Amino acid sequence: MKDESIRVAIVDDHPALREGTAGLLALEPDLDVVGVVGSLAEASELMADANPPHVLVLDIRLGGERGLDLLATPGTAGRPRPAIVVWTAYDVPQYAAFAFRSGAAGFVIKTAPTSELIDAIRHAAAGRIHFTSRPDLGGRPLSGRERQIVELLVAGLSNDEIASKLGVISRTVEGHLTRLYEDFDARSRTELAARAAREGWLDVPPTG
Repeated sequence: MKDESIRVAIVDDHPALREGTAGLLALEPDLDVVGVVGSLAEASELMADANPPHVLVLDIRLGGERGLDLLATPGTAGRPRPAIVVWTAYDVPQYAAFAFRSGAAGFVIKTAPTSELIDAIRHAAAGRIHFTSRPDLGGRPLSGRERQIVELLVAGLSNDEIASKLGVISRTVEGHLTRLYEDFDARSRTELAARAAREGWLDVPPTG
């Protein structure tokens, strides 16, 4: 191992995927895979090690845990938190926006070539930001009010019922929904609710 090698750890709850990816990363002369784990507790142990990784490759969902919670873990004096590259199967704008707002150094979709992940790791180690190149799929983080409306929409409430719950008039709810339809390219409230549930929109904290 060279002194200048980038120390990398993979945090993913799929053993075959994380082990296979670790094997591919280990082929790179400048990358040193120092940990391959499947939970937040194990990731925290790696971060507390005397020689912690420079970069963590982190899945969003780890069984029943949220990988994104690791972004809230602060570093300490003399021991900064490793740079974190979020590595996920969820090509969802809300996840990416939240990850970067929380301090992630990269966001890579698992369907991207391994070379993309390797580039992201190198960029993260160098203090740069990396985002998977892909077409703009639309979308943005939800505001606090939009999140409330979408939660009630997913629960099956009508516009009038949502308005009553939130203490606003029905037209206000309709206005928010119209904007959401446009911004997320949804053709109906059913499609909007289905996407919110399927893509995990409500797993991501609102923008305010």
